[in-house]
Amino acid sequence: MEKHRIYTTSFASVYPHYVAKAIKKGRTKSEVDEIVRWLTGYSQNDLEIILINNTDFETFFSKAPRINPLRALITGVVCGIRVEEVNEPLMREIRYLDKLIDELAKGKAMEKILRK
Repeated sequence: MEKHRIYTTSFASVYPHYVAKAIKKGRTKSEVDEIVRWLTGYSQNDLEIILINNTDFETFFSKAPRINPLRALITGVVCGIRVEEVNEPLMREIRYLDKLIDELAKGKAMEKILRK
């Protein structure tokens, strides 16, 4: 079975879109970074290295130091698909991140986005 194209896409090529979406809605790059760190356990320095190295999504998630167990609380629709119903594990992780960025852009408080 062929891998989905997003798996081999570099995180660095999508990251600016996450940031632009947030900024367009009055949020910040640091909030995007906080979401990424919360979900994956990467440090800010690790995140910057990932961006420089053009790490693909598959590697980005497979090497994540501490995938947050609270991510299972993330529910809702992204691109017309319910996040909690995505069966393929890597695609579900990508959709979790997409959903968190959507919540940020919609003005949700960081405490709620990070399921605190």
